[in-house]
Amino acid sequence: MQFKDFEVKWQAYWDKNRLFNVPENKTPTKKYYDLVMFAYPSGDIHIGHFRNYTLGDALARYKKMQGFDVLHPFGWDAFGLPAEEAAIKRGIHPQEWTLNNIKVSRETLKRIGISYDWDREVITCLPDYYKWNQWIFLKMFEKGLAYQAESLVNWCTTCKTVLANEQVIDGRCWRCHQEVAKKNLLQWFFKITAYADRLLDGLEKLDGWPTHIKAMQRNWIGRSEGSKVVFKLDPDGTELPVFTTRPDTLYGVTFVTIAPEHPLSKTLSKGLPEEKKVEKFIDDAMRLSEIERTSTGEKNGVFTGRMCIHPITSEKIPLWIGDYVLAGYGTGIVMGVPAHDQRDFLFAKKYDLPIKVVIQPEGGTPPMLQAAIEDPGTMIDSGEFSGLPSREGIKAVTAYLKKRGVGDFDIRFKLRDWLISRQRYWGTPIPMIHCPKCGNVPVPYEQLPVELPQGKIDFIPKGRSPLEDVPEFINTTCPKCNVPAKRDPDTMDTFVDSSWYFLRYLDPKNEKLPFDSQKANAWIPVDQYIGGVEHATLHLLYFRFMTKVLADLGMVNAPEPVLRLFNQGMVLDKQGEVMSKSKGNAISPRDLIEQVGADVSRIAMFFAAPAEKEILWSEDGVGGANRFLYRVWRYLEKTLESSSAKAERPEAVWRKLHQTIKRVTDDLERFSLHTAIAGLMEFLNVLEEHEPQGAFYREAMERFAQLISPFTPHVAEEMWERLGKKPSIFESTWPTYDPQALHQDEIELVLQVNGKVRDHLTVPVEAKEEEIRTLALESPKLKAHILDKEVKKVIVVPKKLVNIVVA
Repeated sequence: MQFKDFEVKWQAYWDKNRLFNVPENKTPTKKYYDLVMFAYPSGDIHIGHFRNYTLGDALARYKKMQGFDVLHPFGWDAFGLPAEEAAIKRGIHPQEWTLNNIKVSRETLKRIGISYDWDREVITCLPDYYKWNQWIFLKMFEKGLAYQAESLVNWCTTCKTVLANEQVIDGRCWRCHQEVAKKNLLQWFFKITAYADRLLDGLEKLDGWPTHIKAMQRNWIGRSEGSKVVFKLDPDGTELPVFTTRPDTLYGVTFVTIAPEHPLSKTLSKGLPEEKKVEKFIDDAMRLSEIERTSTGEKNGVFTGRMCIHPITSEKIPLWIGDYVLAGYGTGIVMGVPAHDQRDFLFAKKYDLPIKVVIQPEGGTPPMLQAAIEDPGTMIDSGEFSGLPSREGIKAVTAYLKKRGVGDFDIRFKLRDWLISRQRYWGTPIPMIHCPKCGNVPVPYEQLPVELPQGKIDFIPKGRSPLEDVPEFINTTCPKCNVPAKRDPDTMDTFVDSSWYFLRYLDPKNEKLPFDSQKANAWIPVDQYIGGVEHATLHLLYFRFMTKVLADLGMVNAPEPVLRLFNQGMVLDKQGEVMSKSKGNAISPRDLIEQVGADVSRIAMFFAAPAEKEILWSEDGVGGANRFLYRVWRYLEKTLESSSAKAERPEAVWRKLHQTIKRVTDDLERFSLHTAIAGLMEFLNVLEEHEPQGAFYREAMERFAQLISPFTPHVAEEMWERLGKKPSIFESTWPTYDPQALHQDEIELVLQVNGKVRDHLTVPVEAKEEEIRTLALESPKLKAHILDKEVKKVIVVPKKLVNIVVA
């Protein structure tokens, strides 16, 4: 007998009886939306996916047995660069490559026996999905949340496309890890900054999210309270607004620095002797990555030849361009206070600029500054504000600036608007038309979807969208004035697809709207979301934003998409590298399943490590999982062979059964699947010490089958059937425990000699260690093993065991 023999039988039963399908028009009475992050179909699913999806499956089956209406859907995040690159490499269309990968991966998921509602499957590269990306874009355009602007953008020279700020990790492309350059392009943006406060405030209500994920989002949004200070260019009065959190240091400003990419930078030195030097510096600075510019190393700059006016003292201050200033942070202009900011200190030292101390630290100012004094203190040499503590000075100086019309209290965010334009083929076409007379014109709703052209397409990246070179796509007429016009050639960032997909699952065949609001409000927020921590400031931020946008459009009531978030650990290969298809080290679970079956593979994965921890994958645990299930099966067969007439109910077994019910239930609730399985193993150990005579043991095996069913669904179904139970085990009610069983007057201890189990000992719960030691040494079975031997040590592990160490 092999456990995999049961799998085809029970998978066919589940499919025939549509056991895990939820009718689209069903309004749940007790809902549970169990969602795993959908897959990018770059080939067959690998062991890492297997871990993620079986976690969601175990939860779905458990919740179904608890009486919930469980929604457990799945789909495919099917647009993206890998498909386009594969098409170039293999000479096939990315859709052909993608749909074939989906077919293979879907077969593997079904072979594993994942309890998805396949009627709700979504595939984002098909027009019946991406039509609604375009619909949402148009709604956002109407609300001013989608806009086009020329901007200095992140450009990956390898992927030949623009990246959003969130897709640049430590100055490198999130996907290919090459350094990112800057490029000035006309691009489409989603105005996520309009939701910065709401995204930040909403984190406080996400009690079911991991603290570190919320911290990462909080840091990425980056809310800073400070002041706007307006310097003015001499002599024309052009305003140079600065954002600072330390207006108490304003009297210590000895220079002002502007970012190389700031719109003013290229014009400041026109006609001045410094012009050519400034142009060269800007060109050199723009070749540097952000990480190089913001590192702790040397700060570089160039004097513009211009001066600006201090807003309080009217003193003329030199205006520099510095490579350590970024246009995307604050206003792109900083006031140089070298005595009280370390970056400014290094800059001033290099270029021999004045350093003026205006904050007196505790203990006095050092005679020679070796570094900036960045801690708050008392204001000095600051006119009428001298003598004020920094905290009071911040408020007083800002109020003074506001009164004079040269400043105010201000709040700034690190978060930038979401840049969604991509210069690639394989994505959602942006539904805009560029008319020479009317400007930007939205595609009428009735003309959606704007479909990607099929057939022979040149996908080779050229630094612009391949769609520009497809006449039948790019050439159109203006829907307003009917003159020849051009479609927008760019496609949307694929994170747009994943920002709302969980809502399409609720109404996947709707041809009039992305989803029906009534259905959405019946199911969301998602009760449990499972996926990787790597999405903390990409997908997870974007889909929180999109939920709030859709709420403002009146389509959903929930302000947040997910109540609870769980991040499963990565699966690593034998060298400790994260498994991925791009690295060529991904292992498909299909071969493993063909060898030992899905249930053995599931037990091995669940038991290998805590679900949130990384796993160094090895098949060594598969043998132990297989042996455990064979022991379960042997005990089941002994139970079925025994007489059920007897009514014996050993107290120890009864207590252990109910303790195990509580333990497995609690462990499932907190995703501690490895300890739940350990609990089942301990219960099996107790069972095996007793011959299964009587009705109690049959009942115990029924409960055992239910408890193990989320982990080994096929084996559990077969056990349930052989125990004479109908219909599916997943239509039975999850077992409950008797609280009385948890209160013990006595406990059973394992007795060992040199680590080998030789007997068991029942003692009162309150028994002292000395009493336990004495009773253990009096055990007849133990005496037989220590006779004529020197007892070197007696180790008592409270409430567990006694180990006699003999020579």
